[in-house]
Amino acid sequence: MAQLFLSLAGEGRGHATRARVLIEALRREHSLRIFAPADGHDFLAPLYAGTGVDLRPMPGPVFGYDRQGDVDYLATARANLGYTLRLNGLVSRLAAELREARPDLVIADFEPALPRAARRVGVPFVSLDHQHLLVTHEIPGLPPKARRMLPLLRTVVRAYHQGAAKTLVSSFHAGPLRQGVRDVATVGVLLRPEITASRFTHGDYLVAYFRKRAPEGVLDVLARSGRPVRIYGLGERADQGSLVFRPISERDFLDDLASCAAVVTTAGNQLIGEALSLQKPVLATPEPGNVEQVVNAALLEDSGCGRGLVEGGLDDATLTAFLNRLPAYREAAASRCFDGTRDVLAVIDEQLREERPIHPILAPAT
Repeated sequence: MAQLFLSLAGEGRGHATRARVLIEALRREHSLRIFAPADGHDFLAPLYAGTGVDLRPMPGPVFGYDRQGDVDYLATARANLGYTLRLNGLVSRLAAELREARPDLVIADFEPALPRAARRVGVPFVSLDHQHLLVTHEIPGLPPKARRMLPLLRTVVRAYHQGAAKTLVSSFHAGPLRQGVRDVATVGVLLRPEITASRFTHGDYLVAYFRKRAPEGVLDVLARSGRPVRIYGLGERADQGSLVFRPISERDFLDDLASCAAVVTTAGNQLIGEALSLQKPVLATPEPGNVEQVVNAALLEDSGCGRGLVEGGLDDATLTAFLNRLPAYREAAASRCFDGTRDVLAVIDEQLREERPIHPILAPAT
């Protein structure tokens, strides 16, 4: 049995969902200590209370938003100023935990403190996230504004940490590696067991998921689609004709996902991968200001499994064209494997078997 430390980003549910899959796959054979901020900790805490999985809260970076609720990079920098100033102290505290516990491996899901601490004390770490795709892969089909933002985003991603023993990019679809990139493996999304065990059918209704707010005009377009729409992420509110607003419930959401005709959502990597694994075509409309989601929309377009709106919002003609192509999108998704769990576990096992010299900081006293 090995001892593993895992840290994850805290914004949204995608990182926490990926962490949960990994925890379930590893906890029967290994000792786990999980560091999770904000949303990630809130999602995982009730699942692992009293299970022996050591889940610990920690601070983490957050997105900043403008008055309209759109991602704003200047507001993000301001929101994270305090975290940045305290980062070195957090790394020092984590380094002390690493020296005491001496884990065999650290796994970091786009969280900057634990991998820095691991590097400081000589514990090998694996990077597992989607964001490193911005650094490691070619990205076809980006509009000019998003392409101009890429150098800044690549600088931010690189600043999170350096020195991973292996970088795993988890994506529902990825282009080729950029020239000169090494020690990087591309894997699919990590699918929840509930997804892999689902018996899916293709009903008439649509599932929509938005985080905090729907892009402008989208609800009106969905209301005119002629199909029932089950909407998650906007909270409970009165139904509006064919629009049914559902509270967040993992079980209900997965049931609806397994039997819907298609998914309309913001462009999060995890949900797109889960939907496509069930042969549910996706129409992705990125959160305003979120360039990573524009990248995901471009990748969805390139995959042929759905429609990604890299520029402009959703209108009636776009939705109608998407719905008319559902059979072709389903056929494209059916020919692909979207689950990267086995590949990730194989890399972790390979890293645990690899013999490394004992770092002086971790060497036992003589």
